[in-house]
Parts: sequence; structure tokens; C-alpha cells
Amino acid sequence: MKLKRLTALLISVAMTATILAGCGAKETAPAAESGTKEEASAEKGSDEAAPAAEEKTSYSEDEIADFTMFITMPGSEINDDNEIAQIIAEKWGVRIKETWLTGQTAAEATGTLIASDEYPDYIDSDEMGLLYEAGALIPLDEYIDKYPEFKEKWFTEEEWEKFRQPDGHIYWINPFGNSKGEPTATTHNDEAFWIQARVLEWAGYPNIETMDDYFKVIEDYMAANPTMEDGTPNIAYTILCEDWRYFCLENAGQFLAGYPNDGSVIVDKSTMTIKDYNTSDDTVKYFKKLNEEYKKGFVDPESFTQTYDEYIAKLSTGRVLGMVDQWWDFAYTVNDVFKQQGLDLKGCNYVPLGLTTEAGMENRWHTYDDTVNQASGIAITVDCEDPERAFQFIVDCAMNQELHDLRFWGVKDVDYVVDDAGLYARTDDQRMKWSDTAYQASHRCQYSYLPQWHGTSDDGINANKPEEQPSEFQHDMAQPLKDCFAAYGAGNYVDMIGSVVEDNGPWFPMYSYSNNFTTETPGGVAWAKMGEVKHEWLPKVVMAEDFEAGWADYMEAYSACKPEDFLSEMQAILDTFK
Repeated sequence: MKLKRLTALLISVAMTATILAGCGAKETAPAAESGTKEEASAEKGSDEAAPAAEEKTSYSEDEIADFTMFITMPGSEINDDNEIAQIIAEKWGVRIKETWLTGQTAAEATGTLIASDEYPDYIDSDEMGLLYEAGALIPLDEYIDKYPEFKEKWFTEEEWEKFRQPDGHIYWINPFGNSKGEPTATTHNDEAFWIQARVLEWAGYPNIETMDDYFKVIEDYMAANPTMEDGTPNIAYTILCEDWRYFCLENAGQFLAGYPNDGSVIVDKSTMTIKDYNTSDDTVKYFKKLNEEYKKGFVDPESFTQTYDEYIAKLSTGRVLGMVDQWWDFAYTVNDVFKQQGLDLKGCNYVPLGLTTEAGMENRWHTYDDTVNQASGIAITVDCEDPERAFQFIVDCAMNQELHDLRFWGVKDVDYVVDDAGLYARTDDQRMKWSDTAYQASHRCQYSYLPQWHGTSDDGINANKPEEQPSEFQHDMAQPLKDCFAAYGAGNYVDMIGSVVEDNGPWFPMYSYSNNFTTETPGGVAWAKMGEVKHEWLPKVVMAEDFEAGWADYMEAYSACKPEDFLSEMQAILDTFK
């Protein structure tokens, strides 16, 4: 390891970590075209032979290529004999054994892989820069160029360029945030102040615009309903602070001021200047409010020590009234539990509120246009024995509608039905099965970190995601949630949050740049130190006996990080768009 950036990390990584054992070992079954990259190229011949391979629609077991994939996010592994995975394998010739993050941070898990010098075939890590610097990834340029339709439709030329690394090559492709056809968004996939439908129903569906409004209704509900029906104590408000997910605590100030999710900074469009939300008046007001609520006993005292798994388990009980989070970080797990346990019928589902510091302000919590996050994505590693076939499957996942339907809708007449007009829908029994964890493990196979679309499918009728099918979205909601939307005149979560509808600038989101900062520049050093200081001090600020004194101590530590170096480098990036 000659790279200075890796040294400190790798020293601290536990070399005995067992969660990645399945990732390092190659499980690839020899296929007709398998072997080294050079052997595969020789057998395929010229590029003109590629279409013939793509047209193959049936693979025997000994022709199926088994790839491994590691994702530095928590997730649930599917069974080795998963039914849809097998259908996909027999139709497209590829089967993937996914392994998910457990017991480590993304940096620790990535560092363990680098130290072992053994990699899965595919990887999607929050530390792609470390993998790039370690030489763990293969360039994808030549493969991207072999699929011009995919290249044209997945990203624009400008967007592809955002993924190009200093050596001139592209090493990963973000699989999220792309839409085709007509917009179909029903869920607010972004960050928000979330509150349970039962709280709003009890309060008579009041107008809630500010933090004061939000905490007032929660406080009143807690006073009248300290427990759930079975006597389990309610929790007014909890916060997730573990590792990189401390965005649930630290960045609400930018939204409360009416700005969109640039993540690491505020962009003032009128002046094209970078602003620091960490020191803004809105952020101060936000933390002062959390401090007040903590002193009153309405902030969960376990907030600053709970793990992500403990947080999800707590939400899944239905007793947490509110929190700040991103939809994708909790809803797919928690909502399934609610449905299985009947908690959705009791109004435990969460709805988003687009809060601002003062009433009457515009909010931009929801992002309406597609977002390209260049900081991470799916990559193919140097240990992959057949990168050409591995990349072809990435393309298949993006470009083949039948495969996309299998991943997200399931099997026709088993997981969904089709009416005479061609519209997909699920029966009540199918919806209940789809939310069952045992059924998911044995049957459902979403390959959820491979390319996927929002919007309408190629048939022009159905949504690519079932949760975005308007009729299906309505059927899948429990009555308390339907009543809540109706009371506020909202048809879905996006309507509920009521953000300003506008396009973001070509720089958006700025976090896709800052997430790639390294300690090789003064701004990168400052960025790393700022994160460390915020992790340490923001919980102290919330719990401080004297907020003003606590905030002053925090600002002293924050200023010592030289945030101006970070802001200056972010400004230089923004200036390229002037």
C-alpha cells in the first residue's frame, strides 16, 4: 500500500472481519464464454459478435455465470435458490450473490477488502475513491462505448464526464436517479421531517409549517397518548447519528432555510456563491429547538448512541412519532413490518412535512428532476474473471424491460395481474406476500444496486416501480394514510410535502463533488475535520444545559477546522458552471 491516504485506515481495520469472506472468494461457475478477459475477447471475436450473445434467451445451468457483489449498505440476502434469481439466470445467464454491510462502517469494510487484496466481482461502496486509488477497479470506458444505446440513455455526455477520474477513465456507474417516459413519482424519496399519520389525525390535521408547529403537535399528542394501545411507551422524536447517517441530525438547516439538497453547502443561485449552512441563522434555530425539546424530555435519550439496526427496530415497533430521515433509509423495511403487523391500520405510517424556519417560506425538500451522484455507483473489480459479461448484465438491467419488470414487479400472475388494458396491479394477497420477509428471501430478487428506472415502462402504460403506479399506490395504502392525504388535499407523498417545482442547476447536487474530496488538498483536509467535529459536538449541543455556551464551544472547534478552505474549493467547482 504505497498510497498515503490508505495507511491510517488500513492500520485500524480488523483483518479478521468475517462478513466479507464470501465476497473475496470467487464463486463464478465456468460459462461458455468464461475465462480471462483476453480469452473471452478472443472467443467473441470482433465487436460485431456482441449482438448474437445478447439475443441468447436461454441458458443451461453450466452456462450461467455466478458473480459476487458487495454493497456497503445494510441489506437482506436472498436465498441461494431464490426463484426470480433463477428465472433471471436462465433467461440472461447471470446470477449474483449479494453480500451486505454488517458490523462495520463502509470505510472499514472497504479498507478490509483493500488490505486483503481480494475483491468481489461487483462492488458499490461509499468509499469508491479508496478502491480507485488502490487499483481495485477496472476502467469501464471500452464497455460503455460498446453499448451506444445504453450510453446515450443512461447519462448525457456531460453526466458521463462527471464520473471520469483523474487518470481519464470511468470506473463506476450510479444506478439510481434516472427516469424514462412520463414522471410517476408518488413517494418523497428525499429527506424530510416525518410524522405518523395517527398524530395528525388525532390533532385534526392541522397546518404544520415550522419546527414550532411540528413539535407542538407531537408534545400535545404525547401528553394525551403516552403509550400505544398495548401499553408500550411512545417515543416523541428520535435521531439517527451513526456514522455517515448523521445527516439525520446535522443538515436540516439548509432545508429549513428553503434550499434544496446540495448536501454539503448552500448554493445561492442569485449570486452563484457558496454558503455554509453549518453556521447559518436557520441552523442555529434548528439546534436550539432540538436543545429545548431534549430538555423537555421529547428527544429520545438513546438518539446519540443507537446503531442503525437499533433505530430501524425502534421505528418498526410503531412507537416513534417523528424523526428527520430520507425515505430510502427507513421506509422499505419499516413499512413492510407495519403491514405485516397491522400497524399501518393504526396510523403508524410516516408522512413528510416540508418545514421551514418561518411560516410562509418556500420549501425545497423534494427534488423533482433526476439527480446524478457521481461519488459512488456499481463498479467491476480487477478480480472479476469475465468483466465483459458482468458489464453486459449491467446494461441488461438498465435496458431490458422484461428483466426490469421481474426485478420490481415480480412474476406475472404470481406477483401481479394484468387487466385487458395492459395495466399491472396486485391483489391484496399478492401485496401481503410481497411485504413478507420470508417470501422476499425465497422469491423476490430486485438486485437493488444495479441500474433501475423511475417513470413509465416501455409499454407507456405502467410505472417501472410498483409504488409509483398511481392505482397500485392508492390500493397499497392503509385507510389512515389515505385519510391523511385526503385531509391535506394530497394525492401522494410528493403532494404532501409541497415543495417548489423547479429545475436545479447543472452543479446539483454539490455533495457529489464533496463526497470525492480527499485529504490531498486543504479543502479536503478541512472537510474531513469538519465531519469529525460535527460528529463529536452536535450531540453535545443538543444535550447542553446552556445552549448558547454549548454552541459557542462548538463554533470554536468548528472554526479550527478551517472551513473556509473547504468552501473555497467548493466555490471553485461552482465557478466552472458560470
